[in-house]
Amino acid sequence: MSAAEAFPGTWKPNHSSSVPLFEQLRLNVIEQADAGKLAPGTRLPAVRSLAAELGVAPHTVARAYKELEAAGVVATRGRNGTVVCARDDAWSSLSEAAAEYASRAKGQGASFATAVQLLAAAYDAE
Repeated sequence: MSAAEAFPGTWKPNHSSSVPLFEQLRLNVIEQADAGKLAPGTRLPAVRSLAAELGVAPHTVARAYKELEAAGVVATRGRNGTVVCARDDAWSSLSEAAAEYASRAKGQGASFATAVQLLAAAYDAE
C-alpha cells in the first residue's frame, strides 16, 4: 500500500459473508500488517470515520480495534489514535510459547480459567 493510498484502501467488507464484519476487518488489518503494507506506527482511521467509509456500524470497527489491541497488533493511544504495532520475532517467539503453554494446559485437563490464573500468578511473581 503506497503512502498515497491510506488504509483501508479499496478493501470493503463482504456484507453477505458468514464471517462477522468485525472479524473481516480484524483479519484484513492483520494480513496487511504481516505483509508490511501497514508499517509499525501507521495510524488507523478513527472509529467513526472508518465505519462511515466501510458502511458499517461504529461498534463493528470498535470491536475489531479492541480485539486487535488485545492481540498486540495495534495500540490505542487515546486522542492520538490507534496505531499499528511492530510485529517482530519477539512476538513470534512469545506466541509460540503461549501456544505450547495452552497445549500443555489442555493436555493436563486445566480449564481456560485455571490456565489464565496460573499464567497471571507466574506473571505477577516476576
